[in-house]
Amino acid sequence: MDKALIVVAKEPVPGHTKTRLCPPFTLESAAAFYRCLLLDSLALMARFETADHTIAYAPASARSYFARLSPNGFSLVEQVGANLGERLANALSQHFELGYRRVVIMNSDGPTLPLAYLEEAFSGLDHADVTLGPGHDGGYYLIGMKRLHRDLFEGIDWSTERVIRQTLAVCRRLGITVHQLPEWYDVDVADDLERLRRDLEEEPRLAPHTWDFLQRLG
Repeated sequence: MDKALIVVAKEPVPGHTKTRLCPPFTLESAAAFYRCLLLDSLALMARFETADHTIAYAPASARSYFARLSPNGFSLVEQVGANLGERLANALSQHFELGYRRVVIMNSDGPTLPLAYLEEAFSGLDHADVTLGPGHDGGYYLIGMKRLHRDLFEGIDWSTERVIRQTLAVCRRLGITVHQLPEWYDVDVADDLERLRRDLEEEPRLAPHTWDFLQRLG
């Protein structure tokens, strides 16, 4: 019960999933694309064998969907909260209450994330209160901690370029030490999709489900 790695995921539903990728995708293909990102993100998590794994899923009705999708040994918890900050904080809180001493929560749409970054997310907690993986768009792709700092999830302008800046400002104000990981990207808009395509052309094994989908799409 030392380390837990959580991924935040939602059921792929056309019209509600990756709509900023429409175009170039249709609503249906955007949802199918996200399912591939999710499958490859779960495979990435499974390769990190020194932590227990959890899918924090939404909506509540999607439990059976994720039960079928998740690899063996993965736990499922429902996302609870009125906004992203509350959902992140509550998922972390549940795991600390279970007795985990280090918990990292990550996104589900950056499947090419280097495994070494997950390792650093936990090892950075040896000397810092919080580990933070800054995204290329001003957000973050993961956050880890040794105990819940709920203030880091309050008063944040979620889904904007201000997220990482505001989070770091709260850390400075409260004296919370931070270990920052290298910047990485998730796939939200067409430019991100092109970067992903270039990365997978060089190394398809990083995200095989996603690569196969993009190949079929042409």
